Amino acid sequence: MTYLRTFLPWIVYAAVPSGSWQWGALAALVVAVALIVWQRRAGRTADALIIETGSAVFFVALAIVAFADPHSGLHPYTGALSNGVLALIAAISLAVHRPFTLGIAKQSTPREYWEMPEFVRINMIITSVWTVSFAVSAIVIAIFAARGDRTAVIVQVAGLIVPMVFTIRYVAHVKAKVAAMTQAH
Repeated sequence: MTYLRTFLPWIVYAAVPSGSWQWGALAALVVAVALIVWQRRAGRTADALIIETGSAVFFVALAIVAFADPHSGLHPYTGALSNGVLALIAAISLAVHRPFTLGIAKQSTPREYWEMPEFVRINMIITSVWTVSFAVSAIVIAIFAARGDRTAVIVQVAGLIVPMVFTIRYVAHVKAKVAAMTQAH
């Protein structure tokens, strides 16, 4: 559920009809800012809000462009651009060894594990999968947009579902492995 909340601004943007993309960008910006405020008040730290913060910045820029020129040639490529920005945010978080999933994982992991190299490595793997999924989705959606194909929404959804399912399964696998090792000792 945490990942759905994290990507809620992007879902809101995707849900608004394409012809009203400027309003979709504005609605997504409002949701992103509200999420950041709400989660900060709930005690979440900045490292747990990497995607949310990047989303807010992206939707500020997109809303400015969309309101300035609703018929911009950028419009058909916003799905690809969205995924590209998410890939960039995720890649930067990997490059600085602060994978965006780390802050999210800390919400459900006891504090004593947070600084363990294994915990960070697991999140590097998970964030890498998200990064690749975003990057591949961006490329495929850009190809669809260049051809005028509007079915890219399937790729957009898959670009979120595939890494989400991987994350759930990989975390379950790691937990089972740790439980088995604990029982063996």
